Amino acid sequence: MVNKISRKLKARIRKGKKDLDINIKNFFEWIKGAEIIELKECEIKKDPVRPELDNVFRTSYGRKIYGVKYKNEIHAVMCFAFTNQIPKTVHELDLFSRDAFLQSATRDQNVGQIAIAYTVWSNKKGGGKLIVKEVYKMIKQSNHLNRLVTLSPLTDMARNFHLKNGAEEIQVNEETQNFEYKIIK
Repeated sequence: MVNKISRKLKARIRKGKKDLDINIKNFFEWIKGAEIIELKECEIKKDPVRPELDNVFRTSYGRKIYGVKYKNEIHAVMCFAFTNQIPKTVHELDLFSRDAFLQSATRDQNVGQIAIAYTVWSNKKGGGKLIVKEVYKMIKQSNHLNRLVTLSPLTDMARNFHLKNGAEEIQVNEETQNFEYKIIK
């Protein structure tokens, strides 16, 4: 009887290891096959951070929406504004990005020196980290952007996410917190 239980246990362990190997392979397959793209709009109902901001806000005054696309589906989204100052509120984000956009019209068309990530979400495990990493690379390669800063909600989840992904906390505000991903060019 003990021998029979031992064989069943070993078989179950082998099956568990096989399932784990398949899950790991599938995870890395989706990460390797994903690409970052600029979006014209996003499903704002899926945004857990700033669902009150419509697509017009997210794409006006040089603001951009990026997504992680894999097999014709968007699995993560990050929205940006470009400014020359670090905002403490969404209202300041709006004002600062409008100002940077208007300044760019009379200069070189490059909007702002600071990329402000004001929302990020993922529908697939690893998507949030992947989009942060890919956007970081894009900003690092840009000629005019020299900082990547967040305008994050005042939650432990946001704090832990950014600190775990290599950001440094630069200020805590009344309603938000700012983290910075250092750009080394």
